[in-house]
Amino acid sequence: MPKAELHCHIEGAASTDLVRRQAQKYGVDMEHLIDGQRFVWNDFTSFLTAYDAAAALFRTEEDYALLAQSYLVSIAEEGAIYSEVFISPDHATRAGLSPQAYVDGLGEGIRRARESHGIEGRLIITCVRHFDAGAAIDVARFAASQPHAFVTGFGMGGDERIGSHADFARAFDIARDAGLGITTHAGEIAGPDSIRDALDHVRPTRLGHGVRAIEDPALVEQLAREEIVLEVCPGSNVSLSVFSGFDDHPFRALRDAGVRVTLNADDPPYFATSLGAEYAIAQTEFGLSDDDLLATTRTALEAAFVDEETRAALLAKL
Repeated sequence: MPKAELHCHIEGAASTDLVRRQAQKYGVDMEHLIDGQRFVWNDFTSFLTAYDAAAALFRTEEDYALLAQSYLVSIAEEGAIYSEVFISPDHATRAGLSPQAYVDGLGEGIRRARESHGIEGRLIITCVRHFDAGAAIDVARFAASQPHAFVTGFGMGGDERIGSHADFARAFDIARDAGLGITTHAGEIAGPDSIRDALDHVRPTRLGHGVRAIEDPALVEQLAREEIVLEVCPGSNVSLSVFSGFDDHPFRALRDAGVRVTLNADDPPYFATSLGAEYAIAQTEFGLSDDDLLATTRTALEAAFVDEETRAALLAKL
């Protein structure tokens, strides 16, 4: 089954095996944060602790090239033909690496994976919501400077319970004016008002998560009418208790209501998932047929932040 994803945080995609190798390289003890093939955490705070500790093990341009290559190869082996990953220049700064070297390393990893496995990849530069708006403008200007041919989108992550998208509208305007695709996290931890806030102030074509829209029927109708694509991450949602289980998850209800939904892994090893596992969840838990899954891949490719020639080539693989 050809697969495509639009929502994965690159530092959160590092497998436990890769993190162990990086820890050995830099002489860091990570065993207390790793259990088999997943990271150890029990609430959002401990999740961030494990995430930040693992992310801190990627410190050079080559480290990031290896990270991107490893992740893309892993999902290519599950049938993926396309992936967009969220990247944050803030991680590069904390690692003592320039944002440009960070982007160049990730771009090299994408190139290697394409060469070896035929998978296409793109980068979405993100600002952080719980940082100040000035920092977001700096990140947007960096993204708009066209630091790499694979940088095709701009978005925002962080704690969506803090502030409003209105505070970051200028940053999104800078990115949009530069021709970058626009997405933002909304409707995951916070409810429908978070989604309306995003739609009103930054006019995204896609939403990271967006699943809490199900609580507002009028909003669901708006998303369907305006063809806003949702980057849905069922495994992540259940792991973080956004929903109590897959039987409560609104993926199928949103799809049946005409909302354009896609399947994504978010931070795969933290939630014991993968892109292939998300497709399996959609089939076994949500009752999607093979044709439904193929249509979901098509939706992702139609919404991808790529040039039209690349999009046509990807769609032809379906």
